[in-house]
Amino acid sequence: MHAAPADDDLGLTFRLKKSGDLEILHRGKLASTLRGVDAQDFLSEVESGAFADGQQLMARVTGNCKRGNERTAMKHPRNRR
Repeated sequence: MHAAPADDDLGLTFRLKKSGDLEILHRGKLASTLRGVDAQDFLSEVESGAFADGQQLMARVTGNCKRGNERTAMKHPRNRR
């Protein structure tokens, strides 16, 4: 993958296995596995974009999209019940 500024790096990487499975790793630990068409689609999207785009795509695939502002957002008047 490409070199990245520190603020774009979410600690996500991927590796393609001989079987065709694609493993997404978060700081070296397995976070998700894609197989078949999903793995091929992922590869085509990652290879055509920038580093930051790839990090965001991997975050969406693994569900690692939260950024720590959830409690603050819950307290907002619009979100109170």
